[in-house]
Amino acid sequence: MNVRRTLVRSSLVLASLSVLYSAACTEALYPPRPAQLPGPALADPPTSRINMHLSLTESGIKQLIEATVPVGGEVPFSFLGQRKLVWKRTPAELRFNNAGGSLGIKATIQAEAQLPGASPTFTINLYAEAQPALASDYVALLQSPTVQISSDDRLLRAAEWSAGVLSSLKDQVETKLRELRIDLRPVLQASYLKLAQPVSFPVGTAKGCFRLGLQSIEAGPLVIAGGLEKDLSVQVAPSVTLPCTNEIGAAVGAQSLPPLHNVASVPTGASDVIVPIAATYEELQKAMSQAFTNGKLFFDPDMPDLYLEKPEIYASGGEVVTKVHLNGFVKKGLTLSIAGDLYMHGHPQVNDNHIEVPDLEPTIETKNALLKIKATIDGDKMRRKIREALRLDIGARLQSVRQKLANDTTVKQKVNNGPEGCVRADVGRVEISGIFAHDAYLRLYAKANIRTAAYLPCP
Repeated sequence: MNVRRTLVRSSLVLASLSVLYSAACTEALYPPRPAQLPGPALADPPTSRINMHLSLTESGIKQLIEATVPVGGEVPFSFLGQRKLVWKRTPAELRFNNAGGSLGIKATIQAEAQLPGASPTFTINLYAEAQPALASDYVALLQSPTVQISSDDRLLRAAEWSAGVLSSLKDQVETKLRELRIDLRPVLQASYLKLAQPVSFPVGTAKGCFRLGLQSIEAGPLVIAGGLEKDLSVQVAPSVTLPCTNEIGAAVGAQSLPPLHNVASVPTGASDVIVPIAATYEELQKAMSQAFTNGKLFFDPDMPDLYLEKPEIYASGGEVVTKVHLNGFVKKGLTLSIAGDLYMHGHPQVNDNHIEVPDLEPTIETKNALLKIKATIDGDKMRRKIREALRLDIGARLQSVRQKLANDTTVKQKVNNGPEGCVRADVGRVEISGIFAHDAYLRLYAKANIRTAAYLPCP
């Protein structure tokens, strides 16, 4: 009997211990941490072109000619002593010849000869023709102007002094046309200096900046059609700096426009400009933490006591690595405490102005660790919840690119103390064309569609 009682008691003790053990056990998951391997070398984005249409309207050219060519004057001549011809012209009329590549200027001159005992008046016809051109120093000029002076007045044609007078008048007008210069550098320089200034944007607690480095400006053939039309192509080399440095802004003042290259053809119409911007992994981590409630991310309603915490994000081999700590317990007939670190990796993408990692998957080591508790945890729910939390809004950064291109390419500037010229820009869609997990930060390429034009005078 004593032996039987002892066996029964031992069995009860063992059963109690078994129940207690099965009611509260612990599972620890600690796969190895992925090393922070260097990613592939990242080159700067390709150079971009900003196409600009330059338009010198008939009205603008008229204003410059009126301000350059005198509206009247005197021509001395000898006839029974020293005499003079006082003249005054009508406003210039312009004629455009695209086939001949020339600009014609027509005016009528009313002249009065101061002669002994009389002051006869004459009507003189003025016609000038020249080839407009844009030189490498951004100065528009009239090449090889030729001036014709004629009159149907019989008295003037018969006067012995008329040949010298008309020749002197021709030389006066021809000299002024040859001296005509339309300096477009101030308008383009003002626009370029604004573009050259770096634009800062917040990157976590730091500041990054991007700038458009101008490389060259090319000009296509001149089109003469109711005015002077010319297409320019500005080549820029965008770059990004993190953090933003003051040295970049200090160097802008010393920069100037490169010489203008006249070429056979240039691209026309709207153009796409690639602008690099950046985001840090600390920003991603902070954005992900905002999806946590009191520092905890609950991923399965069926397991309310199991949660993720302490997110950490870094780069490895060109991928984004996310570390989260799994903590809590589940009850399925027994209480199972679970604790450990989980690592997931994937490639960043931009969707609807948000950085996401849609292909985020556990590392091989993490998958093997999760197999131990596969029957306890729904890995798909956990992965889906982490993907949803890992999301960073970069809309403000894209808006800064739009404002930079729109505002800084729009300027107004007086030309030759005459009409006001201006450069205007119309920025269309801005979208991300590429994103790369750099070792220190995420690098993004924003592609902006932009159309620019320069006008004289400003409409």
